Amino acid sequence: MNHVHREPDFENIRKVLCCQKPDRPTLFEFFMNPAVYEEAAGPMPTDPDPVVQLAYMVKAYAACGYDYANAYGCDLAFPTGETAHKDTISLNAHSLIQSWEDFEAYPWPDAKHADYSRLEKIKAYLPSKMKLMTAGPGGLLENVISIVGYDTLCLMLYDDPELVKAIFDRVGGILLDYYENCAQYDTVGILMINDNWGFNTQTMLSVADMRKYVFPWHKKMVEAAHNAGKLAVLHSCGYMGDIMEDVIEDMKYDGRHSYEDNIIPVEEAYRRWGGRIAILGGMDVDFLIRSDEDAIKARAKNMLALSEEKGGYALGSGNSIPYYIPNEKYFAMTSVVAE
Repeated sequence: MNHVHREPDFENIRKVLCCQKPDRPTLFEFFMNPAVYEEAAGPMPTDPDPVVQLAYMVKAYAACGYDYANAYGCDLAFPTGETAHKDTISLNAHSLIQSWEDFEAYPWPDAKHADYSRLEKIKAYLPSKMKLMTAGPGGLLENVISIVGYDTLCLMLYDDPELVKAIFDRVGGILLDYYENCAQYDTVGILMINDNWGFNTQTMLSVADMRKYVFPWHKKMVEAAHNAGKLAVLHSCGYMGDIMEDVIEDMKYDGRHSYEDNIIPVEEAYRRWGGRIAILGGMDVDFLIRSDEDAIKARAKNMLALSEEKGGYALGSGNSIPYYIPNEKYFAMTSVVAE
């Protein structure tokens, strides 16, 4: 096996997210895939019990060299109906809310009274210096688009802005309840607030509309994390050049994850924003797929060298590790932290 052998220590990723230099090169990933998990931690369990499943994720993340494990606090989801699709799905696949009547009839999930007990029960399986990073059931903008449909939302912004605000506020309030509940557990160290905001060259809504409907709720979620002594990470794909000041100065995120070379290479992102917000991951997914192991190792080493003096960086992919990245290329990237 090629995975990194070391004991988890959350203090390392905490220092990274505080824009400090960690005690050792640190890894960050949103999630990997079953092939990686099984190479590192053995066969995945068939028992659907959420504690059993989370205990396996803890084992896999620890075996891969991470100081935390990704988790979901409960089985919360926003119903979207059934749509046949393969590995991608249209932004217009669903349009469940087109009127106030639809809004009232929609089966809104209840995050306040969901079962978060896995976050307590996992204590028995969590290494002493390891914590959880709880991600959300999709993000604010993502869930609104999934419920309304992208084209319908764009038209609704002009036809019925009050309904748009009501939808964003309902989804935002539910997600805030979710993160506030997650933040109450000692096992949790990071709230991962995952919400894709951009295409390759622009944000999905105008910057003005992002500031009106999306950012105020993200600010509340970050405040919920900080008020509970937790760290807040934004995972958001797409172009963000026009809104990074909002992310850093207004929402006050501790770290940002998800970078693509065709939008902004992670090296440039670190030079531009490093020291003000932690830069996480950034080894472009397409680069990991197309490059050989030597090239992957070289770029990973160069990124660690770039951030060695100032800190505030953790090595990982630009997004996640899908099944079409060969295991050996993923492990080539992570292996450099042990060299």
